[in-house]
Amino acid sequence: MHRTVTIVMYHYVRDLEHSRYPRIKGLTVDGFRNQLAHIESHYSPISANDLLEAVNFPHRSLPENAILLTFDDGYIDHYDHVLPMLKEKGMTACFYPMAQAILEHRVLAVNKIQFILAAVENVWPLIDEVFEALDEFRAQYPLKSREAYLMSVTDKHRYDPREVTIFKRLLQRELPEPVRAELVDRLFKQHVTANEEEFSNGLYMSLDQLRELHDAGMHVGSHGYSHAWLNHLLPEAQQTEIDLSLGFLRQAGIPLENWTMCYPYGGYDESLLGVLRQRECKLGFTVEARVADLEREGRLTLPRIDTNDLPS
Repeated sequence: MHRTVTIVMYHYVRDLEHSRYPRIKGLTVDGFRNQLAHIESHYSPISANDLLEAVNFPHRSLPENAILLTFDDGYIDHYDHVLPMLKEKGMTACFYPMAQAILEHRVLAVNKIQFILAAVENVWPLIDEVFEALDEFRAQYPLKSREAYLMSVTDKHRYDPREVTIFKRLLQRELPEPVRAELVDRLFKQHVTANEEEFSNGLYMSLDQLRELHDAGMHVGSHGYSHAWLNHLLPEAQQTEIDLSLGFLRQAGIPLENWTMCYPYGGYDESLLGVLRQRECKLGFTVEARVADLEREGRLTLPRIDTNDLPS
């Protein structure tokens, strides 16, 4: 009996070479097409419902070499490029849009940081800009020294060099939230664009496009509301993030009987898992890079490999 599944995580899928930001980390359209061909030859694609049935019924077998595709953040790439190719292949997938970005026509901090990085060749001057700006906030916030912040960033990313990890962590979680927000907005305007709404409308799907995904047989689930590090929030804030994201799915016309969760940055803790259980979340996806074995994985902590782990 087969009880393992390879769950693959995707983000950007675009014509990188001819885009305004070719350095953005993503998969090319041709690369995705090649991966689908590889998947057809070596795997058995399954749907979210197939996985849920296998989780619910321990004696239910999955196909040999089962694979499930997941797409994070709700980019227009997924509507323009991914959906047509999936439909052509007769495949389904799971999509996890960022609610606040779509509802408020905002570019969320996670993407502002990505495009700031994609707009420059050398990251260290960006880090210098951040540290130089901190003096403006020291009277209001208990900020640490440059050396202390550099030492506090100890985690390593599989695909980012240290300077990129430092820049991301400073502006994602290490600095106080109001300071992070101000600096991200300032750098985005300086290096990318001052017209945030226009940029947002060209980056994310709309509610109507999400409905089209659902109507085409795709699964649309929760990715939180603001793409926050949910394991760094207090329980009350975690509840708010989840409830707002579920309200967003209702607004998009997505049924919630079998709703699933994809953790922003892969961040979760026991408090968040408790919130999800209370709201009857059926599946949760992390960024722990390995094949999922349903005999030992919890339904809310399923691992996913990255698209870079597959041939393209």
